[in-house]
Amino acid sequence: MGGSQVNQALVRLYFEVRNGLRDPVAAWAKLTANSQEYQRARGERRVPLDDATAAELVAAAIVHTADEHGPERVAALASSPLARLVGELGGAVLTEHPCAPEQVLGPRFAGPSRAEDWARAAYVLLWGENNRLVRSADTPWVIAGRYKGQKVVAIGTHPTRLSDETLVVRPGTDGALAMAMGHVLLKEFFLDRTPFAGQAMEHTDLPLLVRLRDREEAYVPGGLTGGACDRLSVYGGEAVEVLLPRFDDGPGVLRRGVPVLREGGELVTTVFDLLLAVYGVARPRLPGVWPRGYDDRAEPYTPAWQEACTGVAASRTVKIARELGVTAEKTRGECVIVPGRLETPHADTAYRAMLALLVLTGCGGGWAQARGAGIPLVPYLCLHACGEDRSDVGALSWALADGLFAHKTSRSVLLEAVRDGWPMAPPPRVLALPRPIYPLPPDVDLLIGSDDHCDLSAPDTELVVAAVTRMIGRVAPAGPGRVPPAGRMRLLVDHAWMHEYGEALPTYRPPGLGVPLKPTQLVRVR
Repeated sequence: MGGSQVNQALVRLYFEVRNGLRDPVAAWAKLTANSQEYQRARGERRVPLDDATAAELVAAAIVHTADEHGPERVAALASSPLARLVGELGGAVLTEHPCAPEQVLGPRFAGPSRAEDWARAAYVLLWGENNRLVRSADTPWVIAGRYKGQKVVAIGTHPTRLSDETLVVRPGTDGALAMAMGHVLLKEFFLDRTPFAGQAMEHTDLPLLVRLRDREEAYVPGGLTGGACDRLSVYGGEAVEVLLPRFDDGPGVLRRGVPVLREGGELVTTVFDLLLAVYGVARPRLPGVWPRGYDDRAEPYTPAWQEACTGVAASRTVKIARELGVTAEKTRGECVIVPGRLETPHADTAYRAMLALLVLTGCGGGWAQARGAGIPLVPYLCLHACGEDRSDVGALSWALADGLFAHKTSRSVLLEAVRDGWPMAPPPRVLALPRPIYPLPPDVDLLIGSDDHCDLSAPDTELVVAAVTRMIGRVAPAGPGRVPPAGRMRLLVDHAWMHEYGEALPTYRPPGLGVPLKPTQLVRVR
């Protein structure tokens, strides 16, 4: 017997069937024809089983399910040891994080997927609910990086003993801090001087042109024109007032100015000019209402404004933003954000504000989120969003929205996304979980994970790969997947749903009203 723990009812039934058929795949097919017996026994006694047999059982379930129901019905959370195998076989690699990194960095964004990789960075932000009071699996890498001179800053709702510095924020306000840090970066590293201008021109969407639409005697951002400017800004000529979303003081609007050009009868500006307007970084002779400086508490997104939201002193916000910018400049992008869980209905918005810091400083490879090896992730929330509800997702649209979500429920939005062909996860029949997640998806034939409610603990991945290879005669290569050429990182997510919610550009939504399924969490950018 080995280290694998298997549900007693399941292993008894499996041996009974397998001993008669001598074919693991056929045995699993017969067993799952009447799987209610061992499903009812989930959460009861688990017994030890040798690793080779446990791997055979898992492999048989994967091969049969992929053949009978389709490989997408085999799923694994991105942090599960089986995620790579599942992804390479065409299964669904799920994530508990919103897909904001995919929206900003691209569907196969590259980054330090292992803790030992981000331990080599020069500057690390442990951002989110990473409880560093407890020695988690990546704790040694935090310590190893500090021994090498790395600075570690923890940002979250609880203090920590493992970082050089800690910023304790109020729950749900991480996005406000990120927006204020972006304000500092834009002011000091793009206007006062320009160390990141070259990488921004080449690797980001900042020089791309955006058309402006008439709205209430001013303008609102429309979609990208498909063209690009030969510089980041068109500042110096004509300027107009634009209306931008604001959520920190109720559903309101910001009145800011942007420089414009006229192209084919349309007014256009760059993403960079819109970004400066959103963050409130003022330039002379532009219309609108602007912050007076870092100490202006009334206008978002200044360091003083975020202090009222987060409780973090404005001076510390400026200091951390400067450290991030200077370190990224000196090391050419060797800075990392390790995201934790943000338990808020607007987590995707906060993640995008955090990701903007990496994009602006040329650290696009510094998002250390657990994921599959070059495999697009599918939001796990889709597994649980199919129930009927009475929520009105239109309640979160911005003040000048077009009514795209008016009186729509989360269910109807999800069905619309599936109809449009977005890669959503169907209910899995085989699911690998790295840790307990509740409620557990119903009608799963095989549930793999450490929790006692799972059918068995995950066996050694190499043994499972070998067993799958024997059963189907081949398996996808175990090395990293081929990563296509990187495109531009996006600070403007040009999608109708993002515009409707007022989240096409980075913004901040305070904790509060949430819906079971937020449409911006589902936007897939190709």
